[in-house]
Amino acid sequence: MEKIESHIISALREIISDNFVELKNSRDITVYLDTPKNKEFGDLSTNIAMQLAKKLGKSPIEVANIILGSLKKDINRLPLKEFLASVKIEGPGFINFYLIEKSLYDDIKEVLKKGDSFGRSDIGQDKKLQIEFVSANPTGPLSIAHARQAAVGDTLANILSFIGWQVSREYYINDEGNQIRLLGESIRARYLELLKKEFSFPENGYKGTYIYDIANILIDEYSDNVLNKETDFFSNYGTKFILNWIKDDLNIFGVKFDNWFSQKELSATKKIEESISEIKKRGLIYEKEGAVWFRSTDFGDDKDRVLIKSDGTLTYITPDIAYHRDKFLRGFIRLINIWGPDHHGYISRLKAAVTALGFEDESVNILIVQLVTLYKDKVLVPMSTREGRFITLKELISETGKDAARYFFLMRKIDSHLDFDMELAKKHTAENPVFYVQYAHARISGIIKKAGIKTPSLMDSNLALLTQAQEIELVKLTVRFPEIVKQAGSSLEPYRLIPYLENLAKAFHSFYDKHRVICPDTELTHARLALIEAVRIVIKNGLTLTGVSAPEEM
Repeated sequence: MEKIESHIISALREIISDNFVELKNSRDITVYLDTPKNKEFGDLSTNIAMQLAKKLGKSPIEVANIILGSLKKDINRLPLKEFLASVKIEGPGFINFYLIEKSLYDDIKEVLKKGDSFGRSDIGQDKKLQIEFVSANPTGPLSIAHARQAAVGDTLANILSFIGWQVSREYYINDEGNQIRLLGESIRARYLELLKKEFSFPENGYKGTYIYDIANILIDEYSDNVLNKETDFFSNYGTKFILNWIKDDLNIFGVKFDNWFSQKELSATKKIEESISEIKKRGLIYEKEGAVWFRSTDFGDDKDRVLIKSDGTLTYITPDIAYHRDKFLRGFIRLINIWGPDHHGYISRLKAAVTALGFEDESVNILIVQLVTLYKDKVLVPMSTREGRFITLKELISETGKDAARYFFLMRKIDSHLDFDMELAKKHTAENPVFYVQYAHARISGIIKKAGIKTPSLMDSNLALLTQAQEIELVKLTVRFPEIVKQAGSSLEPYRLIPYLENLAKAFHSFYDKHRVICPDTELTHARLALIEAVRIVIKNGLTLTGVSAPEEM
């Protein structure tokens, strides 16, 4: 299917280029093929006509007919002729493709041959890419909002590695500034309180019980010998302590970073001054009312931004500019940042700064991950880190398990709010989607084990015997995996794996409920074993990319 989809996409791009000269850079137009939800509408479908209609000033049907006219000429040429039975325009302008079923059998054998490598590609050409995610301030344990970013970022990094990028995972530690000062003041207040000394808790301080935990550990280590220490001592102690908590929680969650980058260490270098100087050389810095300003409106920002306040302190964006310049100087040609929704308004100014430094703004992708609402026993769980009311990532994992937690955080597109049902995540029934997918893998593993046949001996199976509707559907879904992975990587949407895996598991369970795999017909048995082993491989590869285990027994 990978070759088939590649041929169709290449043909569509060529047709667009030849027929619509008014479209510039038509080679860069993204053409996706999806599986129609209704099987009556073919095996593959594209909405490219609807995408192009507005740009061309034509109706989707008109565009689709132009594309189809050229495509029908191509069908009579190899290789399209080998696998396309027909192409039709249906609905408001969908172009639907009907495949010759036997053309997919070789792809099943390709799955068996490649095994764990099925779906890999070299799209990234081993180019250096950095993905920075989570980056929660070390002022408290990780919340479930950060956990969603962790699941999304780690899965996306897995996918991008799988399609050929040289990926580096990085956590940016914001270990200086007002929030870190407040952390230190909060710990110092609790330290004094526990020692029965006079104390004053800071306004907007951190009220969680974990602050008492840190203060108690301080007392165990220092007794009352640090009573006269400045806030910086308590800030540094708390930051290091909490950062170790964060690392431990992420490790349990299956997330490991290649690099932990400290803002405090960045500030200790000349890199911030060098970045400002670099922008100044381009005539994009000016002074007004005693402050230093960046002319970011030259690059589409809605207003110019202050880099250095009149009192000499830096604004939030200034070290961030230096940090991104440092990323490029480390040799990364593409940067991906995963942020929470409170950073949405920050995108334009950062992109402006990247461009002002001489880098392409297209080389930076910023993904905004929406928040999570947690439900326990159908009751909303209120959360506030500063007020100390929240369920930590570690607590969530202890209740639902790592697999369910990671999977559930990926179940919606990142720009959609996510409702996390803890009770559903704990269920060991088909109602729980991650259990449903994992059970398909375990079920197949059991059948293969019972049959006692190794994968190499299935390579010569006569797959033409697979003629039942459920078998054909399984074949078609299984061989789509490489294209699904490519789409997830190119669109930076790891969510795409989830409905695909669930549809594949559903198709397998449906097949298994209607047909015996090990049957009196030896040849048919081998063909069905080859098919379900290919399904198992794909489910395992997909779950592995999401960081979820593929159990052989359940």
